[in-house]
Amino acid sequence: MRAALFVTCVNDALYPGTGTAVVRLLERLGVAVDFPAAQSCCGQPQYNTGHRHQAEPLLRRTARAFAGHRYVVAPSGSCAAMVREHYPRIGARAAAEGRGTELADLAADLAPRVYELTEFLVDVLGVTDVGAYFPHTVTYHPSCHGLRSLGLGDRPRRLLAAVKGLELVELPGAEECCGFGGTFAVKNPDVSAAMAADKLGNAGATGASVLCGADNSCLAHLDGTLRRVGSPMRTLHLAEILAATEAEPLP
Repeated sequence: MRAALFVTCVNDALYPGTGTAVVRLLERLGVAVDFPAAQSCCGQPQYNTGHRHQAEPLLRRTARAFAGHRYVVAPSGSCAAMVREHYPRIGARAAAEGRGTELADLAADLAPRVYELTEFLVDVLGVTDVGAYFPHTVTYHPSCHGLRSLGLGDRPRRLLAAVKGLELVELPGAEECCGFGGTFAVKNPDVSAAMAADKLGNAGATGASVLCGADNSCLAHLDGTLRRVGSPMRTLHLAEILAATEAEPLP
């Protein structure tokens, strides 16, 4: 089986280790990984800020970059949701404005082929035990797009529960937003910071040493708050935990 990695711009620019971890993990599971170099931002920042037309070239670029790939895997619920939920809406709006069906056709072709990482592991590969080893206490924060837009459910937790050595503890108020929300954190910084403080208060109460998530944008927001208050807890993307083994532990 082959799959294309949609690394996302946040991971490419700030968390390249997450992309590397996804490749290690998938190759260990027998998946050959392609990386289309033409990929770029999915257009979510523009779209979320109300600049739909500015997001259209990025829809076109993303769809063309991943043309011909049966499986497109993204270690980000927010970017996967952008493609699956909002690309078809962008295409429909363009068609309704009399600008043809090109964008709608591209979105319809790409959207069903895009999988968030845990969806791909559980639903396509049919695995929950990926052979990982991570001897630490972990609590999991489900990001809003993965939880509400994609409906990931318990897939991430099932994967974590199968990791050898890992103690998974429940996060109180897990379904509450961390306060990032992309441009929301920029436009409403005081509310955003208060929401992060609430989330981290709940995380700290678990006694876990690691706060895990499947979206590095959310984890960056939470990690910044942890650093400001001097907390020993660290944030870590799910892919990096799943990629770790006894032979190749996480650095």
